[in-house]
Amino acid sequence: MNKITNRQTICKTLMEAAKTDKEIIVLCSDSRGSASMTPFAKEYPEQFIEVGIAEQNLVSVSAGLAPCGKKAFVFSPASFLSTRSYEQAKIDVAYSDTNVKLVGISGGISYGALGMSHHSCQDIAAFTALPDMRVYLPSDRYQTASLVKELLKDKKPAYIRVSRSASTDLYDEKMKITLDKAKIAKKEDGRCDVCFVACGEMVAYAVRVAEELEKEGVKTAVVDMYCLKPFDRGTVIAYAKKSKCMITVEEHSVYGGLGSLVAQTTADEWPIRVKQIGHSSAVV
Repeated sequence: MNKITNRQTICKTLMEAAKTDKEIIVLCSDSRGSASMTPFAKEYPEQFIEVGIAEQNLVSVSAGLAPCGKKAFVFSPASFLSTRSYEQAKIDVAYSDTNVKLVGISGGISYGALGMSHHSCQDIAAFTALPDMRVYLPSDRYQTASLVKELLKDKKPAYIRVSRSASTDLYDEKMKITLDKAKIAKKEDGRCDVCFVACGEMVAYAVRVAEELEKEGVKTAVVDMYCLKPFDRGTVIAYAKKSKCMITVEEHSVYGGLGSLVAQTTADEWPIRVKQIGHSSAVV
């Protein structure tokens, strides 16, 4: 079983790139430990900035570094990065189109017993609503590494959410993503009884369920929608056309997340029954 978290993978990938790229700057809000960035801070102290528990300053400082040619990677718990510093992400990063990569660690309900103040079940909805902000939820360590390598090549804003625990391996070291193009985690060439569309660490669970259904004669497919924005509408429609129904699986509110994006896309172009599996909130 894999014990390497996506956080550790990001650190390893950035450390390898920093050997030759001195423009990479890592910023943390008293979170280098929980972000698994302590090795980077020790190896490249001149490329590491600790701002303390000040998430708003964290984002604004990173946005100030970008016009100077720096490649800023910002690390903070997703629960705080998507709320406490939302205005700075909106104005200083998205609207200003700065080369800042916001990494939300321990997304969803990873912090468990710490309660809803530490849960982030609204970050997909929040960040996809920002113009020019891309949103990614990689599913395993190999996809995470490939994503970071691709993001190091461009100068556009992005939000990347990763889990707290190690994710089940779905791919291998040869895996390479096509940026902003969904990955098919379980392929079905013919007609499907059900197509799962999942993101983040939920992809592995979707694959597991799909494989169990296959044993019962149910034809299934799993779309790994790691790119929530830009959203790969083409892949969703292609699988909607060959499926009887779609089920979305996400560690996020059922309002404004992956399920909403899939339902909106299919409603526009190919109406199909869509069942959302996510976190529900009481409607008052």
